[in-house]
Amino acid sequence: MASVTLKSIRKVYDNSVVAVNDFCMEIRDKEFVVLVGPSGCGKSTTLRMVAGLEDITGGELFIGERQVNDTPPKDRDISMVFQNYALFPHMTVYDNMAFPLKMRKLPKSVIREKVMEAAEILEITDLLKRRPKALSGGQRQRVAIGRAIVRRPSVFLMDEPLSNLDAKLRNQMRTELIKLRQRLQTTFIYVTHDQTEAMTLGDRIVIMKDGDIQQIGTPLEVYNNPANLFVAGFIGSPQMNILDAELKIADGKFVIEFCGRSLLLTDEKQRLLKERALAPGAIKIGVRPEQVAIAEGGEDDFFEAEVDVVEMLGSNVNLHVIIAGQQVEMVIPAVREGDSSGLSEKLRVRFPKGALHIFDAQSGECVSHVKAGI
Repeated sequence: MASVTLKSIRKVYDNSVVAVNDFCMEIRDKEFVVLVGPSGCGKSTTLRMVAGLEDITGGELFIGERQVNDTPPKDRDISMVFQNYALFPHMTVYDNMAFPLKMRKLPKSVIREKVMEAAEILEITDLLKRRPKALSGGQRQRVAIGRAIVRRPSVFLMDEPLSNLDAKLRNQMRTELIKLRQRLQTTFIYVTHDQTEAMTLGDRIVIMKDGDIQQIGTPLEVYNNPANLFVAGFIGSPQMNILDAELKIADGKFVIEFCGRSLLLTDEKQRLLKERALAPGAIKIGVRPEQVAIAEGGEDDFFEAEVDVVEMLGSNVNLHVIIAGQQVEMVIPAVREGDSSGLSEKLRVRFPKGALHIFDAQSGECVSHVKAGI
């Protein structure tokens, strides 16, 4: 087992395109780290540099105590699982899993022991005599993972391994990966564009955009304390509501005006904004859909809302409402079957002050929480 340390790692292609810029992180031994972001953000390129499949333009890469910038992939003690499985179609499942061990010229008895152990872990013992064309997508992915397991590497690398599976199989395989990680107790670096995979699998998440790290943190940290507007909009489903607002000072206190009303901020947010010496002016505010609430009868800090679209989702209802011309999404519990609001229905809704995130309108940086991660 081993840690992985990336010190100011860069990747610049011949056409001067910067794919990864100043990637700095220490991945602890036995940690499961997920790199997540939209297509083209540099996450797969970063993984391929760790694997040795891409040359490193700048910076230093360590696996354990050993610098491996120029070390061939086969000597890095890593195993990689690819998006497209990369199985040999003419070989049986057994031979596919045994292949990396045969290349190392291990005794047949050792190869069989390791393959049978991996097959048992992945519950594919009954598939060992089949060829890949006779397997489902989920079974093929298990075989690809099994081929990586047999080597018992220091670090597992996984590049969007579930993206070719349907929704049901993805859910099932996520559960299997959690169990696998618990059994193997090794270091995982996992790449995905799916935030659900990132949130459910990772000890820590690295959110990337345009080759740069936007934030590193635990799933709860990046969800509850997004570093900027990009992270706020990327993490969470439905995504965070982002609204135009204005920050003002009244009687020495910070007040935000949005959707035709004013809200006095909590003492904690007053303290943070004063520490940052934030000037009054245009800002963006964010609030999670599940934190927007229907106002009770005795409350006076409500906003008038008109229901635009109702989405019935079993246990929950997604309400798309319009407040003073701005679109807001809410998630509320479904009360009973068939209980939905008409498209013209009026509601009174509340924005809990403690749940509001305040972002600088120019930089997009979150200014209302203690800075966490990057």
